[in-house]
Amino acid sequence: MTAPNVTGSTPDERFNEVLSLIHGAKQKAMQAVNTQLIELYWQVGGYISRKLERAEWGDSVVNELARHLAQTQPGLRGFTRSNLFRMCQFYEIYHAEEKVAPLVRQLSWSHNLIIFSQSKRPEEREFYVRMAIQEKWSKRELERQLKAALFERAVTQPISATASLKQSHPSALEIFRDAYMVEFLDLPGVHAETDLHQGLLGRLKEFLTELGRDFCFVGSQYPLQVGSRDFALDLLLFHRGLNCLVAIELKVGRFEPEYLGKLNFYLEALDRDERKHHENPAIGVLLCASKEDEVVEYALNRSLSPALIAEYQVQLPDKQLLQAKLHEFYALNVAEAQSAESAAYSHKP
Repeated sequence: MTAPNVTGSTPDERFNEVLSLIHGAKQKAMQAVNTQLIELYWQVGGYISRKLERAEWGDSVVNELARHLAQTQPGLRGFTRSNLFRMCQFYEIYHAEEKVAPLVRQLSWSHNLIIFSQSKRPEEREFYVRMAIQEKWSKRELERQLKAALFERAVTQPISATASLKQSHPSALEIFRDAYMVEFLDLPGVHAETDLHQGLLGRLKEFLTELGRDFCFVGSQYPLQVGSRDFALDLLLFHRGLNCLVAIELKVGRFEPEYLGKLNFYLEALDRDERKHHENPAIGVLLCASKEDEVVEYALNRSLSPALIAEYQVQLPDKQLLQAKLHEFYALNVAEAQSAESAAYSHKP
């Protein structure tokens, strides 16, 4: 006869489903409260914005409103003078952006503040809003990605991937990146492959967060036997969304073409011996300290495996330099668009 559970004893597994329902309801309740709070801030911001726009109010009236709320609603938080102006700014930034406006209600006020105060372009704001929702970033991780100039890198540094990867896993182009930040490892400029490998294992949670939400760790120095020989893959992961194994080979120097041959070999071994029948073909990632674009292009052009080559960076990039590159990128696109429009107009009868 099973003894009844007492307070402080090991949780009874029979009740896990009920606990799951409770936790799920709590999470939904918190999300509902957040949605209502953001909606309230939106409405207050819109009200203030219209009053200021029509010159019915001046800045001093907003000050008076903040004092009035503090006096009449002593338990009410978040309605200081500065926050009221932030609500106004929040509304003015997003009210005309039909695609983004519904999304901001899925983020906390703190997340929204970080994004609209640190992003300069509408497309940059939309990028971080969508990424924060998709990856479920904490405030700390969101700030880290802004410092790491993820948007600038995503726009100006497309990933270096084989044609096979682009064809077999087209959605992978939105998941993988050209460079990954591993500044949290505190590695010196000169380091060994074992330092990098052990560092990533020691900070696995941070590394998986940097890679993306759907990556799951499978193994390190993962054993592969081909014929009578034994091989070891640096890192083996699984991506839930792509439904495939992801092989990662680490190189602390610059990319060399011969590295790709070994990665292709590992992918063949994984597909033949490790892949389950319901999974898609494995993807390979060669993570190097540096790479030369032309060498990478030549190496990837003849490869038949779904693979990509990315850099790892031990220090956060110079964001101002990346912003300058982004400005050049947009200027070039505008010039090309104007040139194409001019050419089309000149050919009209």
